[in-house]
Amino acid sequence: MNLPCEPALEAARPGRTCPLGYRYDAASLARPESLSVDTLWVAGGLYGNRYALDRLLELYAAERGSKALVFNGDFHWFDVDERDFASVNRAVLAERATRGNVETELAQPDAQAGCGCGYPDWVGEDEVARSNRIIERLRATARRLPGELARLRELPMTLVAEVAGERVAVVHGDAESLAGWNFSQEALAAAEGLRRAEQALREAQLRIFASSHSCLPVMQRVGRDALIANNGAAGMPNFSGTGYGLATRISHAPFPGAAYGARIGESFVDAVAIDYDRAAWRERFLAQWPEGSDAHRSYYARIANGPRYELRQAMRSA
Repeated sequence: MNLPCEPALEAARPGRTCPLGYRYDAASLARPESLSVDTLWVAGGLYGNRYALDRLLELYAAERGSKALVFNGDFHWFDVDERDFASVNRAVLAERATRGNVETELAQPDAQAGCGCGYPDWVGEDEVARSNRIIERLRATARRLPGELARLRELPMTLVAEVAGERVAVVHGDAESLAGWNFSQEALAAAEGLRRAEQALREAQLRIFASSHSCLPVMQRVGRDALIANNGAAGMPNFSGTGYGLATRISHAPFPGAAYGARIGESFVDAVAIDYDRAAWRERFLAQWPEGSDAHRSYYARIANGPRYELRQAMRSA
């Protein structure tokens, strides 16, 4: 399997390769925690869906005790309307946030990176080209809002937290790159992917990674007692025939009605459904990305009907 974000063996291909500035290593995550809470929510892949944002904030507001909400990247994508972009930016940055490839390529664009997605070889060239054009249109919006854009430049790539006594690393991609796909459901289905994940957990000196980036969710047990929790997308459906986004919640107590979950030591890791107003979001999406547009061609079928992926595929044992 050819995974991206490895040392380049050929000329950079926008949308497939990622810059050196995206890279770090798992050992860099073995640092002291910058945050200590009883409950941590992690939401990646909001993609500019302000209705999912409103619902997520409503769910989070009901949480009691010491808590934090981290938006771990790609909170922008479809929000090419200036008002939508600004409102999403302000609401997200009122909480904690790390940047994804989208925010990085808005704030510090690299001509060789394209969208910065680092797409692997199982993603078709047409999909890659459309994503590169989507980021160009979004950049035009962001340039008209220099104050909002400046705030994105200040965001870190990773965060390490202590949650209910457990060390947790929050990344956008994986343990090696902002746009890495080693925590994708495809990579974690292979023995080599599990081996790399186990090594990353060991080097980072923790038992839980919370990630997103690769669009489809997976909660993968690794080794005897460790976990990769990839929430897929907070702002799009994650399973066939469904209409909700997902966020990851880590706490000392389980979340009632979670879509699925796992226990690591004394911590409960749950995938929480973000059941936003689907009709309102479809209308807002179509106003910005009508039929025939790049985002419509790449994403509308998923927005309307969910991806070709089942909930049973997301929860995996070691």
